[in-house]
Amino acid sequence: MKHAALLSPVRVGAVTLSNRVIMAPLTRSRAGQPGNVPRSLNVEYYRQRASAGLIITEASQISQQGQGYAWTPGMYTDEQQAGWQQVVDAVHRAGGKIALQLWHVGRISHHLLQPEQGQPVAPSALQARDSMSFVVLPDGTPANVPCDVPRELSTAEIAAIVKDYAASARRAKAVGFDLIEVHAANGYLLNQFLATGTNHRQDQYGGSLENRARLLLEVVDAVTAEVGADRIGVRLSPWGTFGDIEDAEPAEMSLYLAQQLNQRGIAYLHFNEPTWADGPAYPIGFREQIRAVFSGVLMYCGGYQADRATALLEQDLADVVAFGRPFIANPDLVARFAQGAPLNTPDVNTFYGGDAAGYTDYPALRAETPTMA
Repeated sequence: MKHAALLSPVRVGAVTLSNRVIMAPLTRSRAGQPGNVPRSLNVEYYRQRASAGLIITEASQISQQGQGYAWTPGMYTDEQQAGWQQVVDAVHRAGGKIALQLWHVGRISHHLLQPEQGQPVAPSALQARDSMSFVVLPDGTPANVPCDVPRELSTAEIAAIVKDYAASARRAKAVGFDLIEVHAANGYLLNQFLATGTNHRQDQYGGSLENRARLLLEVVDAVTAEVGADRIGVRLSPWGTFGDIEDAEPAEMSLYLAQQLNQRGIAYLHFNEPTWADGPAYPIGFREQIRAVFSGVLMYCGGYQADRATALLEQDLADVVAFGRPFIANPDLVARFAQGAPLNTPDVNTFYGGDAAGYTDYPALRAETPTMA
């Protein structure tokens, strides 16, 4: 069997995974309307990919305020919870494990998506330059539009957002998600609090590194109270620039958070590398530094193929590796890795929005497909 290290089982907190091939969170904008509710099409999409060691769902907003793109699922209404119940049940029947990624986009939004068409919110009232939100215009036309200027959150509103994370985690536990991932990456709200370029606050949530990390740690503590630390992962993206993020202390913040999250005993730490978007590679020695201070499972994601992922595992710099686009086009990615079989090529024109085309209609590996040397 090819890539034995990648295909071996691993314990992640409270859960044992059958392999280390993780399906990365992938926004696909196909939730049912009205209400941004997971539907039968989404159930089939996730069921097809249940052979992954762990599926991390597409990012799912914790409130209407947390939404930045049309047709993304939420986890804050009874209808959304019922939709996710069908997804979880289908994945479990197929023998898989699944984590729900919880999301608040912060300033990467537009008034057409916000409650009562209000302003998006952020740590500071700074507009995300050259950043787009996906909306449905009043005439029904879908469109990418520049993100609105946000307003600064009050401390009372911050406390309410922490409660929203806890409430969504409680719903996730009720439907049987195996793990929960807190999305603190890719330029969204928690990342906006972490980064020096987007957080200009003068209160306990701004200024020092410890203050900028406060909200994320409060969210983790609130989610822990609902589901337990051994069922939580956190996603970070140091050196990432998506969403007009600028940060003067990416390494320092990452190491501080790794230490703090290690003390809390979370199941895993997930690094989304900026190389997938032509960003900088991690500095030499960064992964070794993270390994030295975090004893849980380490996950990396960012344009990996099987050979490079296996090498990272064999160097003991990662415990699992997440794959995004390969899972879009290859629902049976694990089997293809095991056999050294060729991969389907994803159709970028069907990544966001639409129906089954480019979503659930990619062909699975045929038994007679020859393996590659």
